[in-house]
Amino acid sequence: MTSLDTLLLAYSPCPNDTYIFAAWTRGMLPGAPPVRVVLDDVEALNEAALAGKFDLTKVSYGAIPYLTDRYRILRAGGALGRGCGPLVIAKPRADGSVPALEDFKRHVRIAIPGAMTTAYLLLRLAFLRPIDVFPMRFDRIVDAVANNEVAGGLIIHESRFTYRNAGLVAAIDLGDWWERETGNPIPLGAILVRRDVSDAEARALDDAIRRSLAFAREREGEIIGYVREHAFEMDDSVMRAHIGLYVNAFSADVGAEGIAAVADFFAREEAGGLIPPGTRPEFVAA
Repeated sequence: MTSLDTLLLAYSPCPNDTYIFAAWTRGMLPGAPPVRVVLDDVEALNEAALAGKFDLTKVSYGAIPYLTDRYRILRAGGALGRGCGPLVIAKPRADGSVPALEDFKRHVRIAIPGAMTTAYLLLRLAFLRPIDVFPMRFDRIVDAVANNEVAGGLIIHESRFTYRNAGLVAAIDLGDWWERETGNPIPLGAILVRRDVSDAEARALDDAIRRSLAFAREREGEIIGYVREHAFEMDDSVMRAHIGLYVNAFSADVGAEGIAAVADFFAREEAGGLIPPGTRPEFVAA
């Protein structure tokens, strides 16, 4: 049985995560369960979750089908939304036009931010054919495309706001594709809790996340320094745009609409042969 006295919490240094968790992890929430924090790239967190390394962790929805034996999904703290999906970026064509989806189906190499990311699963759903991919850290992808290391790059996080600075264009908006195909918001990431944490304890953790987000919204000046500390290579306007895009009503509670979107995402992955059959998302009850 895991003790909340020794809870190990992992999330990314991206502004949406640090914004949500700042108040809790900086000791600003009276009565909240104490935690020890690990910050890492989301694909590294996906891989660590395969071994059950953390009691509570941020992961990609693309990884969850391989984690259901160890973890359940919390309702708070995740990333779902509209207009916030991953992009496939590239250099413009010689005539200045933007490459199309068909250009990327001609066996060109695409850099991806990890094989278990939601972004990669969406790319596979959109293509439904083999793709020549090259995994790398998300923050290297823009440079890799600009330097002709790859023909295209699948970008997430703050790269969405900066790729144009490198002279690149958005060839495919996978979020837009998903919304047109399904009508659902796009499920990007979630907070998981290990199965050896009881229902009552898991609900207390869910509540701490919700309280931490409410604190950030009401008293942002007290937590924004922590967010900025981990976004030190990021322009302040990009940091705030990142928070504005990825922190929304679904961050406080995934709700019925979000749960339905996740179930549809899993069903389409299963139908495409991309995940183990019979995988179903399990959320901790409200």
